[in-house]
Amino acid sequence: MRKLSSFNLAAIVLGIAFLYLPIVILVIFSFNASRLVAVWGGWSTRWYVELAGDGPLLEAAFVSLRIALFAATVATVLGTFAAVSLTRYGRFRGRLLFAAMVYAPLVMPEVITGLSMLLLFVTISIDRGFWTVVIAHTTMAMCFVAVIVQARLVDFDASLEEAAMDLGASPTRTFLAVTLPLILPAIAAAWMLAFALSLDDLVIASFTTGPGATTLPIRIYSEVRLGVKPEMNAVCSIMIAVVGIAVVAASLLNKLSAARGTPAR
Repeated sequence: MRKLSSFNLAAIVLGIAFLYLPIVILVIFSFNASRLVAVWGGWSTRWYVELAGDGPLLEAAFVSLRIALFAATVATVLGTFAAVSLTRYGRFRGRLLFAAMVYAPLVMPEVITGLSMLLLFVTISIDRGFWTVVIAHTTMAMCFVAVIVQARLVDFDASLEEAAMDLGASPTRTFLAVTLPLILPAIAAAWMLAFALSLDDLVIASFTTGPGATTLPIRIYSEVRLGVKPEMNAVCSIMIAVVGIAVVAASLLNKLSAARGTPAR
């Protein structure tokens, strides 16, 4: 095994520091006792206590979670159907236009997507609020789901479906009993990506939101414009902790599954 050169090692260290040092600083300053964000005043958990009593911020977090759950679920269903259509039905009439419409949000700037959705809702006289944000996030996330699921279907062994239909299973039964369980990991990964994209979005939500539908990114952005409050560090640290716990849990489950599948010596 070749050893890392000093240059490569320094590049790796600097790259990791550039990515994660700001996050570490944010987490440390979430325990700052001082109200001034840039001035260290000792260790304290007072901002986590105040965060628990910050009703508007907690409500914004709850709204973001609900929007992300609805948008990710609908986007996963629609994106899976789109991927199956593009993979299983060959070159049907209008396939190129359909594929272009599915993949357009991948290359479209978010500000254009948000503005176009705003103009659509205004034109058809729909009051902006919770469901308009869900629709916009579903449109944005569906293309990512379609790409992930389609990549799995391209490498799928079609002989398994043919064997099931030769044994008398209908196309619907074959999809539910054979295809769906085998592509379920890709669908789950696509759902989690769609959930993260919806939870993180600021630009599209700012165009399509309305009264009673203030998401957490919008709330944080509006607070930061007036000055960074220590509670912002606390809420961001909690989100980092949740993501870290989820990653560690997924890694442990993966190792346990691999260990169970390994034959005993």
